Amino acid sequence: MNRSLFALRAACRGAQKIPSSARSQLNRQPTQNFASHQLLSGRSYPSKLRPFYQQSSRPLSDPRLIRLRLRGPPVRYCSYRRNNMCRTHATAEVTGGVNIQARELLPTNVIPRHYHVTLEPDFKKLTFDGTVLIDLDVADDSKSISLHTLELDIHNAKVLSGGQTVSSSPKVSYNEDTQTTTLDFDNAISKGSKAQLEIKFTGQLNDKMAGFYRSTYKNPDGSEGIMAVSQMEPTDARRAFPCFDEPSLKAEFTVTLIADKKLTCLSNMDVASEAEVESNKKAVTFNKSPLMSTYLVAFIVGELNCIETNEFRVPVRVYAPPGQDIEHGRFSLNLAAKTLAFYEKVFGIEFPLPKMDQVAIPDFAQGAMENWGLVTYRVVDLLLDEAGSGAATKERVAEVVQHELAHQWFGNLVTMDWWDGLWLNEGFATWASWYSCNVFYPEWKVWESYVTDNLQRALALDSLRSSHPIEVPVKRADEINQIFDAISYSKGSCVLRMISTYLGEDTFLEGVRRYLKKHAYGNTETGDLWASLGEASGKSVEEVMDVWTKHIGFPVVTVTEKDDSIHLKQNRFLRTGDTKPEEDKVIFPVFLNLRTKDGVDTELTLDKREDTLKVSGKDFFKLNANHAGLYRTSYSPERLEKLGEAAKKGLLSVEDRAGMIADAGALATSGYQKTSGVLSLLKGFDSETEFVVWNELISRVATVQGAWTFEDKAVRDGLEAFQRELVSPKAHEKGWTFTEKDGHIEQQFKAMLFGAAGLSGDQVIIKAAKEMFTKYMAGDKSAIHPNIRSSVFSMALKYGGKEEYDAVLNFYRTSKNADERNTALRILGRAKQPELIKQTLDLMFSGEVKDQDIYMPASGLRTHPEGIEALFTWMTSNWDALYKKLPPALSMLGAMVNICTSTYTTKEQLEKVEKFFADKNTNGFDKSLAQSLDAIRSKTAWVDRDREDVAAWVKENGYSS
Repeated sequence: MNRSLFALRAACRGAQKIPSSARSQLNRQPTQNFASHQLLSGRSYPSKLRPFYQQSSRPLSDPRLIRLRLRGPPVRYCSYRRNNMCRTHATAEVTGGVNIQARELLPTNVIPRHYHVTLEPDFKKLTFDGTVLIDLDVADDSKSISLHTLELDIHNAKVLSGGQTVSSSPKVSYNEDTQTTTLDFDNAISKGSKAQLEIKFTGQLNDKMAGFYRSTYKNPDGSEGIMAVSQMEPTDARRAFPCFDEPSLKAEFTVTLIADKKLTCLSNMDVASEAEVESNKKAVTFNKSPLMSTYLVAFIVGELNCIETNEFRVPVRVYAPPGQDIEHGRFSLNLAAKTLAFYEKVFGIEFPLPKMDQVAIPDFAQGAMENWGLVTYRVVDLLLDEAGSGAATKERVAEVVQHELAHQWFGNLVTMDWWDGLWLNEGFATWASWYSCNVFYPEWKVWESYVTDNLQRALALDSLRSSHPIEVPVKRADEINQIFDAISYSKGSCVLRMISTYLGEDTFLEGVRRYLKKHAYGNTETGDLWASLGEASGKSVEEVMDVWTKHIGFPVVTVTEKDDSIHLKQNRFLRTGDTKPEEDKVIFPVFLNLRTKDGVDTELTLDKREDTLKVSGKDFFKLNANHAGLYRTSYSPERLEKLGEAAKKGLLSVEDRAGMIADAGALATSGYQKTSGVLSLLKGFDSETEFVVWNELISRVATVQGAWTFEDKAVRDGLEAFQRELVSPKAHEKGWTFTEKDGHIEQQFKAMLFGAAGLSGDQVIIKAAKEMFTKYMAGDKSAIHPNIRSSVFSMALKYGGKEEYDAVLNFYRTSKNADERNTALRILGRAKQPELIKQTLDLMFSGEVKDQDIYMPASGLRTHPEGIEALFTWMTSNWDALYKKLPPALSMLGAMVNICTSTYTTKEQLEKVEKFFADKNTNGFDKSLAQSLDAIRSKTAWVDRDREDVAAWVKENGYSS
């Protein structure tokens, strides 16, 4: 799954970059967490079973079943190791330094093998009727069956075995806390037998973007259309049909959808049959799926347009509802066909489904979801108007499409056995999307930008005390959504990039192929991956890599120079700069990758607290070549100055230069270096030529500005003047007109410099932006190039007033392009006038902004002190409504809490946030809140430590009087 709100980045790289301290994962849209289960009368629907794959019957002596059995009551608990799968409530195990608590899992007395799910949505009542028939293997003599349900009304249930009805009216009970329905019956079903469970039910086509839900859109004639769509990951299949909703309980699925004949019905598989059930309705039954987890099941009913290509071995299609230009799906369609063929070759396994559909969903909380054979996307992440969108948007769409298609192997074919292994899905898909993007578009140089993107996101979150290990223990369903973050995605992918560099890419990919082939259609743990990589390489991969996945955090390596050697010492790095001895016990195996004039030595590893290294020719050396390692490096000011000179001489790669700047900025945040030294370092890079390095330069200046948001205005103005002096000459040199000769990177480079210079007060650029804005809003759509639309709008609102605000708001209301609408929505918060701030805040709950998008105007308000204060006041005044609209069962509430609090910088503001939440139930967003508080603490400590230092530097360098 691709989280569209993965970081609070600017809409495109041409906009001013938000400080890394503010980057936070905004996740899925929550939904109400209540359930009503009643025994009501209901009707059944025809079942037509047509197998596509031959079902394999697993004997009850199979080790998978044996390890699930318990000596006591049949309640299953999962731990890291398969041979320790069974746990009781009272037991816990410490493995690799991580405390492994028992998970809330279903009993193991029955094992699901096949589901036939029949659903009929009612668009008038906003409900759906359903029947599920589940084929079960009976692992223990049983008089009860427990499975997951949520917000479903159970009408009746029936248990059958051996062709006989065991119970036609079992007792139905519900545990709201564990979201489980239990069916009790008098006559036992015997161990070793087969059984069937049939349940008839009704559910709500909710508006919370979870389970089987409704999505609305505007038809070309302006009327409202509605469609039924699904989102199951991580634990919302139980909202759509009663099921054993755990990733390790894979089964085969047959789906039947009943709908009006004019509507399109889609599911994971291709259509097996279609039958008329009423004069104007049809029942569409799909072929049986291969073994897969419940969170990958998908179905869609609605009016859809389609384009198709046969450039891949099986049909590939893109669907979109009316009102969207289906031809804007052409880029994603063609890319998908090429990417599937590429992944088949690289991974050595054919895509196993008979088709690949990609669907643009108007209401969608994530960026995309990898449902097997039926990938769903936000409109803006699938449909691309190549003439009307910038280079950064095109790169984003490519990344999302290739991420989701990588999941067809990593996550779908081979699945983690529990959510603590989420990184095996998301880290792999993230790495694979960058790997494939680099092959398809080498001119984009994505591995260079990886250092300022994924690596910095991972290090930013993992530098907080409230971070978590890659393999994070999760017990309850409401904890799972909180780990869809920069650790599982970005740090996970960074670990894979690190091990790929360590083993060599060819060896790494050979290990990946072995892993996929060995565990196809099964479930895995991290150790299974290390084993396959170890077999391919002959190296002890698990011994080296376990530390990185099982422990929180990462080290900073401090370099002390001696006559002919360097002394290295590693300690845990915390952004707050207050690491305690008990938090600094882990020794990481640090791949030093020492760069000298002789090249890069990849064999050196720091696997102890400290060590001394002989270095020949100490005039030039740098650790962590290309920043493939997950650590910061702290040099002396003298060495940093020498590295700056080396950069100018061309001795450092682009990744080295960008990574060195990022390290220096982060180390100043935590007190390892003075902020004045970092500002001087940044100033010395004014002759830099590469986009990625400039991207990090601007980001680090913005990080300082973010921490100093509530400080003396003269200092804040001085920092803005410094950015203007740093960026403006380069912006004017590059210009802000775009031609066909401009490459992908050059377009983004021009856009970024234009935005950074203008938003820091460059009067020439501001004047140009205002002229463009006036012409554009008067109807000349060629006046603003898509690459700089966001920056022009931002300047119009930052330096304008109500007239400009109304123009942008009207643009949002009238544009039919999702990318344009998102740009406008993000920019509205830039306006600082009190009445316009209020108008922006009022917009969020007006019904005019979709729930999936309410974070956008909020994020714009974070760019100035007035907006930051207004956001917190709005959140506290509207807490009950916010909690109801975005309930914490999922994670959008946590994202909004982060947006409304994390840009605070003072102790008084910290205390204000702590006081507000002191008596609140924070279940479901406690991690987000803790990370926000940590971010505030780090800025508070930083500013207290370097307030006078920065003020003096600004004055000495002539940026303030």
